[in-house]
Amino acid sequence: MALIRPTEATTSVRRRTGPGRAVALLVLVGLAALIPLLGPSVAAHGTGEAATADSGVVALLRALLFAALCVQVGELFAAGLARAVPGAPPGRPVGWAPYAAVVGFAAAATAGELAPHGHGSRGGVLALLEAVAFAVAGLCALTRRPNRQAWPLAAVILAEALRAHPPTESAPLVGSGLTVVHLTCSALWAGGLLSVLRTLRGWEGSEAGAALLGLYARVAAVLFAGVTVTGLCSSLRRMPSDTVLDQLTTTAYGRVLLAKVLVVGAVALLALWARTRLRRAPDPLTACSPARVEIVTLGVVVAVSGLLTALPLPVKG
Repeated sequence: MALIRPTEATTSVRRRTGPGRAVALLVLVGLAALIPLLGPSVAAHGTGEAATADSGVVALLRALLFAALCVQVGELFAAGLARAVPGAPPGRPVGWAPYAAVVGFAAAATAGELAPHGHGSRGGVLALLEAVAFAVAGLCALTRRPNRQAWPLAAVILAEALRAHPPTESAPLVGSGLTVVHLTCSALWAGGLLSVLRTLRGWEGSEAGAALLGLYARVAAVLFAGVTVTGLCSSLRRMPSDTVLDQLTTTAYGRVLLAKVLVVGAVALLALWARTRLRRAPDPLTACSPARVEIVTLGVVVAVSGLLTALPLPVKG
């Protein structure tokens, strides 16, 4: 099937809507930043817990780190999917990985400085390792073999998993293993969808676009299962089953976790809507509409995840 070339009229429409999309994106990013910044005090209200002075900043830094990781991992994932599509157009969107690496580097380095005892502590050393790994990944993204980013990005995920589960907790390696799987699946899911949608804009009018979206949807179902199972297991490790219902409403951590579950549920419904359109609609690419809403909602999930990491863990009882 021949590619449909955009007409002069559609090109002018795109140029007019370009600034509007940029403004809308900045507004959404600003609103998402309020979740980690204001979230600690809001979540702790009425629980008897006190948010630390820098908890909002730490939550924002974690959200930026997760967002940068999603962008870089997602670009690698989408590029691999595109290569698997028969007859795929050669065009690829301009990579955001180098810019994401700068954001990830700054977020990790600053978070390390805010850690207790700074970069000399275990958390500070792991944050410094994350910063270095982001820097290496950014350099790899600028080379002719951007796939080499996979190794430093894996180091980021491993360091973050170790940071989230210090040796003082029960079975820290089990918790770190769950976090590795959870982070990997989450980054592939959210970042992959963002990069796939960006790729489809350059493939407009091509049958390969529907094939790419369908291929992503099949893999995303497995990724969603991985996120759900590991998230459930991690939650039960921190909030035993006999106290989980109570702590979901009486602790800051539980409240934010409950909010995250609800938002992820909304994402799942949007993904199901997109999948239904992809399989049944006369034009499969109409699935892009709910998919765009899905990626915005996934951005909220990333912001809430950053907030969750800055809150005190509930007391087991």
